[in-house]
Amino acid sequence: MESFRLFLKSIVPLSDQEFENYSPYFKTRTLSRNSYFAEIGKTSHEAAFIKKGLLRTYYVNEKSEEVTSCFCTENNLTASYKSFISQQPSELCIQAVEDTELITISYNDLHILYQKSPLWQNIGRTIAERQYMVMEQYASVLCNESAKEKYMRMLKEQSAVVNKASVNDIASYLGITRRTLSRIRNEIAQK
Repeated sequence: MESFRLFLKSIVPLSDQEFENYSPYFKTRTLSRNSYFAEIGKTSHEAAFIKKGLLRTYYVNEKSEEVTSCFCTENNLTASYKSFISQQPSELCIQAVEDTELITISYNDLHILYQKSPLWQNIGRTIAERQYMVMEQYASVLCNESAKEKYMRMLKEQSAVVNKASVNDIASYLGITRRTLSRIRNEIAQK
């Protein structure tokens, strides 16, 4: 739980005693490779902090193709946010790319924390703001950078993902074809 405590302290001033008081609301959970944290059509009742491992978020487009929209890495949060917040069925899947350890909180327990403490309301607001900025950044990159620029950014900012995720998932995430990704990788390797 130490990495989770440090994550929370990066958001708000949180004493060790406060963390201990609230820690019973959090549970640990493991996912084996290829298992799901969220699934299309099922309501998400948990949000998670990724203690160890890697997950990918994807949706299925009108051609029945999986489109990766996010890689969820260690020391970050994940949830099917729309489903979790609205308590309606999810429109996306969150799948473990490798064996993954999570620290989870249920929808109900999170709302208990919100009612108990303005500290948790501040944590929730700050996390929501950060998630929005990440989504906006991703949309901007997809629209404004070339295929090579997107891949170079991913190498710089998410090198662990590049080494663990499949070529198809990386290409989908970057909004390019597998063939284009292979060409870019070959160009980089020849330099």
